[in-house]
Amino acid sequence: MNKYPHWKYFLIFAIVVIGFVYALPNLYGEYPAVQISPIRTAKVDQALLTIVEGQLKQANIAYAGIVLEDKGAKIRFADTETQIRARDLVQKVVGEQYVVALNLLPATPAWLAALSAKPMYLGLDLRGGVHFLMQVDTGAVLKKAEESYTDDMRRVLREKKVQYLTVTRFERGGIEIRFRDGAERDKGRELLRKELPGIELSDTDRGADFAIGARMNQTAIVEKTRLALEQNMNSLRNRVNELGVAEPIIQQQGQDRIVVQLPGVQDTAKAKEILGRTATLEIMMVDEEHDLTGALSGQVPAGSKLYKMRDGRPILLKNRLIYSGDNIVDAAPGFDSQSSTPIVSIALDARGAAINQRVTGESVGKRMAVVYIEIKSEPRLDEQGKPVLDVNGRPLRVSKRVEEVITAPVIRSQLGKRFQIEGLDSVEEANELSLLLRAGAFAAPVEIIEERTVGPSLGADNIAKGFHSTWVGFAAIALFMSVYYAIFGLISVAALAINVLLLVALLSMLQATLTLPGMAGIALTVGMAIDANVLINERIREELRNGNTPQASIYSGYERAFGTILDSNVTNLIAGLALFMFGTGPIKGFAVVLCLGILTSMFSSVMVSRSLVNLIYGSRRRLEKIPIGNTAWKETSSTTG
Repeated sequence: MNKYPHWKYFLIFAIVVIGFVYALPNLYGEYPAVQISPIRTAKVDQALLTIVEGQLKQANIAYAGIVLEDKGAKIRFADTETQIRARDLVQKVVGEQYVVALNLLPATPAWLAALSAKPMYLGLDLRGGVHFLMQVDTGAVLKKAEESYTDDMRRVLREKKVQYLTVTRFERGGIEIRFRDGAERDKGRELLRKELPGIELSDTDRGADFAIGARMNQTAIVEKTRLALEQNMNSLRNRVNELGVAEPIIQQQGQDRIVVQLPGVQDTAKAKEILGRTATLEIMMVDEEHDLTGALSGQVPAGSKLYKMRDGRPILLKNRLIYSGDNIVDAAPGFDSQSSTPIVSIALDARGAAINQRVTGESVGKRMAVVYIEIKSEPRLDEQGKPVLDVNGRPLRVSKRVEEVITAPVIRSQLGKRFQIEGLDSVEEANELSLLLRAGAFAAPVEIIEERTVGPSLGADNIAKGFHSTWVGFAAIALFMSVYYAIFGLISVAALAINVLLLVALLSMLQATLTLPGMAGIALTVGMAIDANVLINERIREELRNGNTPQASIYSGYERAFGTILDSNVTNLIAGLALFMFGTGPIKGFAVVLCLGILTSMFSSVMVSRSLVNLIYGSRRRLEKIPIGNTAWKETSSTTG
């Protein structure tokens, strides 16, 4: 009646052992480390590490070890104070060609690492992480929108055969459309008002004959700004997904700012590399009508702008955006079949493809340039080259806009939805550029105005308090169960301990991020899991009071309590799934722990506890009494007497 087949015992034992192995890495902690990662074509090799080691020894900064990896190196230290000192020194030694960031390396033994056993991530409130505050350039959003409206006006007037002279956009904002006569002007005004509802038309104040002025209305301005902010947030989410960061926080702050928090991030250098470098592409035509020599002497023609190629050569482009990175839907690295050089294959959306087809069809034999725009955040330096600090002792940062022409090839034929970017320096750069573009180009330039690496010192106190409260709750439950249910209470406590063990193992195996709300979920799981054992034990006591034998009472207690346990856990699971689906950030962290805790508690409370009861009492043919609390035993004795 109360015996499991051997395979069930073996299965339960195997699950508990596996859980113990994969929960074990969380006991070893982490080492403070400094990570060095290259930018673009730079490389981290043994020669560079030798220089870094020499500078660390000269500055009397002790380190525990250096690990050279495929895409960088990590230097391990004994404490966070030494880690921070070393970070500043290493950044000066390696220069701007490398990203130097604080990191934490798991102190997991090699034999556990060989089994892919890793500790769970800790959230921003427990371990620290990376925090960015980004400013969206709304002025650039409106400029792009007006440039788009300018092209749309030309297209609409041309398609409806309305004769016009020029459509000009002014740098200070606003568009002017000049017509041949008054009749064409009136016809054009009605057509534009009908086809382009996002603009307001008015008489121009420039004194031009047969001209009208156009500006975006307030509704269009608000909508364009909102959509740009949403697209930038979506692009940031995609980039975070490329990083593989669990439970990021990406949310709007105010009208034009975005907060990005990467809790529990392992590779902070990569986070800065991907998120810190806000990259976009702009496609422009090369100005071949004017002399480059005059532009170099300072006389840049109106409507043109002077740029530099990647190799430093100057190039003159027409200051008119054809299309930008927000029209890119896919980007993939590869190799050119003829030259075997790295390329990035680009796929455009419908609007971008239509513009690309029209412009290249009209410009065969001319040159079209791909401009790569990157906005970096870097420390502000004083006259001696030292970082300038704010009132809190943190380095002040300034934004640096880098614009360079990747390639400017001759248009051989009409292009469509797909084309490729050439002129890249390496395979690594092709992979990096395609990742940035594939993750989503920003609809507007984004400037990082605040960048913080949150250290683990504050989280250490939160961890101590969180675990202290969990263990106090566990101890109180264990004391109550042991006193009230005797041996069966101790069995319930053992099942509860295995439940916590399996929950930690699952969080580690899934590489989930544990936050303070997650720790609250663990504490709640401890309280909820013991409910199932209380139901089972009370059912057994009720069967004993009804005069059943101990073996039959044990069997009925587990069988009849299972339905109630299942119902209560399913309803809790539905609530947890709803929190996960509709919640964000900390709420999702709580929901993940809650749902996993429900699954592990079902296993431990029913299968594990029953296997222990079966091992102790199942082999006894004549079982006269069971220790399940004094009150219950007295009632059983009086009933059976």
